[in-house]
Amino acid sequence: MINVKLKDGSSKQYEPGITILDVAKDISEGLARNTCAGLLNGEVVDIRTPLNDDCELNILTFDSPEGKRAFRHTASHILAQAVKRLFPETKLAIGPSTDEGFYYDFDREPFTLDELSEIEKEMKKVVKENIKIERFELPRTEAINLMEEANEPYKVELINDLPENSIISFYKQGDFTDLCAGPHLTSTKLVKAFKLTSVAGAYWRGNEKNKMLTRIYGTAFTKNDDLKEYLERIEEAKKRDHRKLGKELGLFTFMDEGPGFPFFLPKGMVLKNTLINFWREIHEKEGYVEISTPMMLSQKLWETSGHWGHYKNNMYTTTIDNEDFAIKPMNCPGGLLVYKSTQHSYRDLPIRMGELGVVHRHEKSGQLHGLMRVRCFTQDDAHIFMTPEQIKDEIKGVVKIIDEVYTLFGFKYHVELSTRPEDSMGSDEDWELATNGLKDALDDMGMEYIINEGDGAFYGPKIDFHLEDCLGRTWQCGTIQLDFQLPLRFETEYVGADNERHRPIMIHRVVFGSIERFIGILTEHFAGNFPTWLAPVQATVLPISEKYHDYAQKVIDALKENKIRVSNDFRAEKIGYKIREARLQRIPYLLIVGEKEAESGEVNIKSRGKDLGSLKTSDFIDKIKTEIENKA
Repeated sequence: MINVKLKDGSSKQYEPGITILDVAKDISEGLARNTCAGLLNGEVVDIRTPLNDDCELNILTFDSPEGKRAFRHTASHILAQAVKRLFPETKLAIGPSTDEGFYYDFDREPFTLDELSEIEKEMKKVVKENIKIERFELPRTEAINLMEEANEPYKVELINDLPENSIISFYKQGDFTDLCAGPHLTSTKLVKAFKLTSVAGAYWRGNEKNKMLTRIYGTAFTKNDDLKEYLERIEEAKKRDHRKLGKELGLFTFMDEGPGFPFFLPKGMVLKNTLINFWREIHEKEGYVEISTPMMLSQKLWETSGHWGHYKNNMYTTTIDNEDFAIKPMNCPGGLLVYKSTQHSYRDLPIRMGELGVVHRHEKSGQLHGLMRVRCFTQDDAHIFMTPEQIKDEIKGVVKIIDEVYTLFGFKYHVELSTRPEDSMGSDEDWELATNGLKDALDDMGMEYIINEGDGAFYGPKIDFHLEDCLGRTWQCGTIQLDFQLPLRFETEYVGADNERHRPIMIHRVVFGSIERFIGILTEHFAGNFPTWLAPVQATVLPISEKYHDYAQKVIDALKENKIRVSNDFRAEKIGYKIREARLQRIPYLLIVGEKEAESGEVNIKSRGKDLGSLKTSDFIDKIKTEIENKA
């Protein structure tokens, strides 16, 4: 007998060879019906996997991220089977699950909308047929022969890239067989709620030198109600698309002369500068000093920092006076040079240096996406130099700032701790010390966090803050990286209480991450209806006719004197038209003035579609100033 320890801490005994699905059935038939995969000794495996030794087992349903992936991976195979039935000449590439659904890449001309509808109908037939999904393995040579006979060259290429002694796994559902590591469900009938959402182009293996394939995206859920809710959320997201709103609201644009390089328009600059002023306000309060370092520095510096060896392909380079230079992709090396420019004592530490540095990174054209993925952005960096004893308090201080900012905008967030990646520098001891430093700080604060193995920076582990917007989407913005490596490589020092020289420890951290990207997130989160303190135009004055232009101008002047950002509409248009136009611009307050208002010294106020009645102009000014000052 073997002992199987379950997630709740209980243990069960079984005969060796029992599968994960059978364990689920033993617990309850309901659990078995909903089982998507298993977590066996920390590794995600197929539910057909036999248990031969004592183990720890977590049975995964659709409620878990891993269960969702297995469920949606099965949906991608149903998609591929439907495509092969309808268009048998199509060649298969890959079809993984994603955070939001699944996709499959096909070697074929792009599918039309009518063809996409046909494919979806055929998928429903595959589901209705209740086809059993079976897993089998073959030695490498037999696996290649199988895929060559099926005339699937992309699958052959994938197998050829595997080690010589590999045992290759396949999944079969009726007349369809696919090369796949799994895991998968047991039958096609389990995937009832699905939708194909779009078609796009994708290079084979993500390399622009390879052939362009056709990618079909879709999503799948266990319930139709959940699918419906998701699709409604996607439609709402389209309405909130920051690229669309950025154009409509006159915030920013992109031009062919600078792909991936955003152009901020006057209103967008007001929004950007307001965020920057807020950033400066909270950092000054928390004891930060601000610096500015050059945008371009010599190759030798980037070799010292390690970026030349680890990040060169993402850097823009040039030659000046026969010496190679690079435009900075990160601010940290410049911050280290500033630290080194002065001698420091332990009494000076911690030193908190903030920098709103413009950085450039070479992103592939296919990866560019509005403000979310650009080639040039403003990083709200700060670098903290400290003693080992100050690590916990400094991390707590950074978390306090990040929490203050995200809470202000109404974001929920979760925390991930990312550990050492394969491509890293530094000793095992340093990495262990740095990782434990972050863990201890989070534990000390009682914060829940997820361990994200192998996703740290090449110079140190990090804490990432993933904020959640009003549509439930998550965005990675804030980060705290603990670094023992760069202070060592730059030979930075401070004089300790023992009069000896010591190496400071360095924190890299951002709050917004990229100010441009944060503006994109805020635009979608608020659907362009920015809080009054942040709105590029906070109020607009709308006279009902030309007779009241003089009074309207007095109101405008009073608002401007109180530093309220105000616009006007003096066009010879009907007041209803002016109101509709102002609402489309998402201006928080519309101040309508006519005969009654001119006589009483008032303004009639409309805000966010609500009629707030009339107020004395001075009372309205007091109201909006309080709202702005409180960042309500």
